[in-house]
Amino acid sequence: MKVLGIIPARGGSKGIPRKNIADLGGKPLIAWTIAAARSAIGLDRVIVSTDDPEIAATARQHGAEVPFLRPPELAGDAAAALPVIRHALEWAQTEAAQPYDAIAYLQPTSPFRTAADIDQAVVLLAEADTVVSVVAVPHNMLPESLMEMDDDQHLHFTVPPEQRAFRRQEKTSRLFARNGPAILAVRSEVIMAGALYGTRIRSLVMPTKRSLDIDGPDDLEMARAMLHRKTV
Repeated sequence: MKVLGIIPARGGSKGIPRKNIADLGGKPLIAWTIAAARSAIGLDRVIVSTDDPEIAATARQHGAEVPFLRPPELAGDAAAALPVIRHALEWAQTEAAQPYDAIAYLQPTSPFRTAADIDQAVVLLAEADTVVSVVAVPHNMLPESLMEMDDDQHLHFTVPPEQRAFRRQEKTSRLFARNGPAILAVRSEVIMAGALYGTRIRSLVMPTKRSLDIDGPDDLEMARAMLHRKTV
């Protein structure tokens, strides 16, 4: 299976200005994803899709290929993942002598995902249309624990009495949430059909410490603290 790695990195960011090149452990945030992608044996080529010349230059300094600048219509706050992926895939399909069978979408905001995680996703894709990385939902956020607030600030359980549980040992739900996602691997025919998720979806369950998704300043500080404490 021929797989194209795509690292999206637009210049605009409201939560953290210039987030994709913010410092993390002495190097720009995007460098962590570039390093993992370049070390993954399951990726045949890795490209960075960005609209920003400074991000492009930074990515190249850290060994990434930046063969084009993303068009403005794919660089705004409302730009969705699918058009960005399709643009990069179509560019690579046109240039490559052989078509790519799939893509691996690797967001820079997941710096602690590893090359081994990427390779495992590619292996799983052999029997799936889409592979998405997920993390187990903490027990205190499972349905058995949830309450909702009405307009009068009163709390109400969201499940009937027989389903409520207060101790972790009593909770039976097994739920998972996308961890960014750190990795989204999709077959090319699914992308070209206008979707990210095909009919056969497999999960890549990742541990909490590798699932940090840097969205706001607190997430970046947490990532820095994890590195300082050597917990990743």
